[in-house]
Amino acid sequence: MSATVLLHHVAKRCLYSHVKCVSIFRAQHLSSKLENGEKKKEEEEEETEITLVYKPTAYYQTPTAQSSTTGRLETAGLSYSLPLNTTFHKCNPYHIRSSLRRLSSTKNMLLNRAESAKRATKEPRVSGDPRAFQRCRPEYRNMAHDISQRSSTLDLNKALLVLEKVTVLKSNMEPSDATIFLCKLSQIPHEHIAVVRRDTRFNTLLLYSAKILPNFTLPQLLDAMRSFVNLGLPQSHSILGLFETEFCQRASEMELHQLLLTADLWRCLGRSVPRYLERLFDNVIQNFSQLGLPELVQLLYIIGEGRRCPDTLVQPIESLLMRHLEQLKPVELGAICLGLFKSQITLSKRATRRLVDRMLAVVKDMSDFGIANVMKLMRFSYLDHLPWLEAMGSEVPRRAPRMEVQGLMHIVLACSALHYRDERILLAVAKQLPNVVSRCRSKDAAKMVWAFGNLRVLPNQCPKLYPCLIEMLRERQLEFQRFPEHLLTGLLGLAFAGLFPQDLLSLALSAEFVNKACNSQELELKKDLFTLDGTVGLELPESTVPRLSHAMREEVTKQLWDFAQSDICQKPEVLEAEAVLQKLLGGEMFVRKHMILPHLRSIDLEVHLDQNDQPVPVSSRACLQNLPSQNWEQTLSGVSITDDLLAQLTNSQKPSNKFVQKVHVRESIFSVGVDLTDNLMMALTKSGKRSSHLDDSKPSIQRLAVQVTNRNQYCYRTQQLLGLHALKRRQLTLAGYRVVELPHWEWFPLLRRSHAEKLAYLHCKIFS
Repeated sequence: MSATVLLHHVAKRCLYSHVKCVSIFRAQHLSSKLENGEKKKEEEEEETEITLVYKPTAYYQTPTAQSSTTGRLETAGLSYSLPLNTTFHKCNPYHIRSSLRRLSSTKNMLLNRAESAKRATKEPRVSGDPRAFQRCRPEYRNMAHDISQRSSTLDLNKALLVLEKVTVLKSNMEPSDATIFLCKLSQIPHEHIAVVRRDTRFNTLLLYSAKILPNFTLPQLLDAMRSFVNLGLPQSHSILGLFETEFCQRASEMELHQLLLTADLWRCLGRSVPRYLERLFDNVIQNFSQLGLPELVQLLYIIGEGRRCPDTLVQPIESLLMRHLEQLKPVELGAICLGLFKSQITLSKRATRRLVDRMLAVVKDMSDFGIANVMKLMRFSYLDHLPWLEAMGSEVPRRAPRMEVQGLMHIVLACSALHYRDERILLAVAKQLPNVVSRCRSKDAAKMVWAFGNLRVLPNQCPKLYPCLIEMLRERQLEFQRFPEHLLTGLLGLAFAGLFPQDLLSLALSAEFVNKACNSQELELKKDLFTLDGTVGLELPESTVPRLSHAMREEVTKQLWDFAQSDICQKPEVLEAEAVLQKLLGGEMFVRKHMILPHLRSIDLEVHLDQNDQPVPVSSRACLQNLPSQNWEQTLSGVSITDDLLAQLTNSQKPSNKFVQKVHVRESIFSVGVDLTDNLMMALTKSGKRSSHLDDSKPSIQRLAVQVTNRNQYCYRTQQLLGLHALKRRQLTLAGYRVVELPHWEWFPLLRRSHAEKLAYLHCKIFS
């Protein structure tokens, strides 16, 4: 036996002879501290740490729902990273000690930041149960870490005994010793984890583990990683950087299941490991034939949590998914939807529809969390899967009373994104919200306000809905310092519903908030501020709400108009309406294509009529200077009615006198041409001349806003306008305009018909 080994065994025996007394002394000392309030402080510190919370109650409620701390994950947007010493794995003692000192010195800073975030957000950010699928098949045990199987069999005294052994072995520690120590310590109950992790001997264990890291076998590395998960090691801990480097170096030697298991452990720790994922994806591409159904689902989970997928993997994943589609269980389908949504993988429309078809077949067996994930995927894919949406009309009212705020939010947000308005869904969610709204974040409240407002759920339909959401926005004002977009989103949604809380509007348009929002490097919020500013001007003209500067309004107006000129103004349906109106009214100067209300981000064709319904020029000064002398009585004397024109209008071979008689049975404009009503025949033939005297009941100038609509401005398969477009109609009326709508279901079919039919149609719209 070598001298080193002999010394090792002697040290162990010496330790066992006196460690009992030491452990008893330490336990007594700790007990006195706990009785004096130390225990409460430790619990508070644990609560402020950034943890991965297993909380299915984000999507449904149970009578005894409890949260269990299982690992580390970014919460409420917090993400801290410590300097990572890339030379650490070379076993340089100086770098190891330096790195550990950095960890110790930044610990209080991290806890203070987390505590501040907690004060700003009463509830932690939760994620539902995205790992539930891993318990539905035994095959997942080889590629996933079951956080629910954590053992808590080691009491504090035994943990302190283990740490005492660490001080004896120190530099003589072998990988097997380090692994055993870590595995034992990971079995300590949750309430004592903070005690162990604060102990300097635990840092010593990590220090010497790092020094011998290259000597670890792969199973030992995996055991150590499991221990880190169970001990709740912070995602920014320096030793995790060393483990990531080690796994990256060994990736080529690892089997597929080991690669997936390692990625899963990183996920449990909440650490972003893009370098390791690159190695994993390279291996998967090279060995894709080894993937079966469980491997595919686990891979999609890892891809989703990593928020990226190589383009070369998308098509193989789609093909394999379609091959195994019928064998997937409901919980696996929900996990797949979540992975596709988080990674922004775009499957083909056919594949996405087949996937939702499969989920529709098992919808009764899907969890609330799974339902929410399907809605997320449909929102991302803009998939109008009508059978699924109709099924939600019965499923959501049944499930809503047991659902929590985030699940409800994702359902209504998906309906809003798809422009799908089903009162059964919306009213069921609205009824449940007051019961759970106190547990929502500013993000949740803002998105729900937007969704309900966009789908035109009015305050009188749900008297308690908007007041409770407005109150949440007020209570979460501190969060707007970090997320100004949430306040603007919520206020726009309220404006859609005709609600204007002046205190929140004053906050959003205050100079301090505007500067913060405009200086955001990630989000362009000036347009939202501009919309709110214009809305205040029209809806609350007497209020004391602050307004944007003239310079900012001009800047955003120019930005919006530049876009409109290159996009909206060039659409065929708009150009055709403009041309036909100019022909009908007598020239370009009588039609002005522009943004009447720039803050509402769309264009109109403006037309002016005098008290006798005669057109008045509205174009630019240059056009007015070139105004030709015309006899407007002659110009608007009507369209000559010929046999050919009547044949075109009525789709008949030869005109008949019956068409000038009152039409009792109307037929669609799409099938037989324009309906020949009495008013239309009078307008076309000018059989009744306009009165030469002024109509005192009309304003001196009638201002018309002609709007060419498209289907994206309406709720799905209805003629009900969405929030922003309904807001524009209301504000045009407030500004003194009469809105003339050219609805897409009427105007678009006419684009393929004769010029005379278009003239007749617009004549009816303008002069009716």
